[in-house]
Amino acid sequence: MKKISQIGKASLGCGPLIQPLSETARPLRQQIFERVRAAGQMARVQLAKELCISPASVTTITSELIDTGLLEEVQTTREGEGGRGRPAVALRVRPNTRHVVGIKLSDREHTAVLVDFAGNMIAGEAIPRSPGAMGIDGILEAAERLLHRVCAKGGVDREAILALGLGVPGFVDSEAGVVHWSPVLSDRHVGLQAALRDRLGLTVFIDNDANLVTLAELWFGAGRKLSDFAVVTIEHGLGMGFVINHRIYRGSRGMGMELGHTKVQLDGALCRCGQRGCLEAYVADYALVREARTALNLPLGETQPVGVMLESLFDHAKAGNAAARSIFRRAGRYLAVGLSNIVNLFDPALIILSGERMRYDYLYATETLAEMHELMLDTGRDGPRIETHAWGDLLWAHGAAALALHELTEQLLGTSREMAAQ
Repeated sequence: MKKISQIGKASLGCGPLIQPLSETARPLRQQIFERVRAAGQMARVQLAKELCISPASVTTITSELIDTGLLEEVQTTREGEGGRGRPAVALRVRPNTRHVVGIKLSDREHTAVLVDFAGNMIAGEAIPRSPGAMGIDGILEAAERLLHRVCAKGGVDREAILALGLGVPGFVDSEAGVVHWSPVLSDRHVGLQAALRDRLGLTVFIDNDANLVTLAELWFGAGRKLSDFAVVTIEHGLGMGFVINHRIYRGSRGMGMELGHTKVQLDGALCRCGQRGCLEAYVADYALVREARTALNLPLGETQPVGVMLESLFDHAKAGNAAARSIFRRAGRYLAVGLSNIVNLFDPALIILSGERMRYDYLYATETLAEMHELMLDTGRDGPRIETHAWGDLLWAHGAAALALHELTEQLLGTSREMAAQ
């Protein structure tokens, strides 16, 4: 006899909430599974309606997904019936199975989350570190340490992890698994995906950290119901991710959307990538710290943590220090240039400003947004909605977990599985 789980409250689900009939290229079983996961729970009749297929087809495919342990039936109360009569039966992703881990490596701290295939977070972990680039051995050791710690914290055996998603800042070719440049790596053109796979014995997927924040918004945040939106991350660097038709856009070589390295000044300020005049070199943390040394009259030999210097600069600006205020104002103007270029190029429905720096009010000051609108094409229509999000330290790792969930779903249910079976 089939066991039906009880559920009192509908799950929120995770993943893009794709509109009915908007995508038909993927196998039906994948579309059905992803719709159930995105909704949290869904009845078979609703699946048939949204996908315009027969109830019999839905029953056949969902039975297969139940037999393989991907879905399960749950009893729910029928709306408007006050609990009377026979409970309705819906489907949901079977929780606490098929675990994945998401890891973000940065120059300040490393973070990790452990989630199940339904997107439920089981555990999270963070390890602080000293700033500076690391060799490949140090990176591999840090990832392995985080993996073991988050599994132990979540009570999940390390051998039960099916895939690992990992993000680093810099230029990442996600398809080839190569990090061409990153401030956390001392070497260039590193085959990080293969090195991690060999070290951990796991299926590994890697990506740029800005794409991970965008995936976090697409799977768990404000972007779930939107087909097109942009995320701009502003912390120690400046990154961008863009979603087109519910999917991350990466470019032909997997390294597109590098907003921070678009040029805003010929022969301008030196960027940490090695080139000059990049937008990041005027907006990112290290750019403000460079200016702060002059504004706060710091001795040339004196060094302080970036966070401490930024807080000091911000305090001086709030207290009316003209030099400190001008630094934030200048960065805000450059940010307005970058945002207006996004609008003029892509016309997104929403731009999300994300990251720890959201508390610095120049990022969403009226002047910055007003200047952005002045630089946009005048079409007579309102510009995109601008939102500021500061999720916290585990945001990036959540995006890495979403990367692992997406890629693992493709492997289990996607076109590649169909081609392998032929």
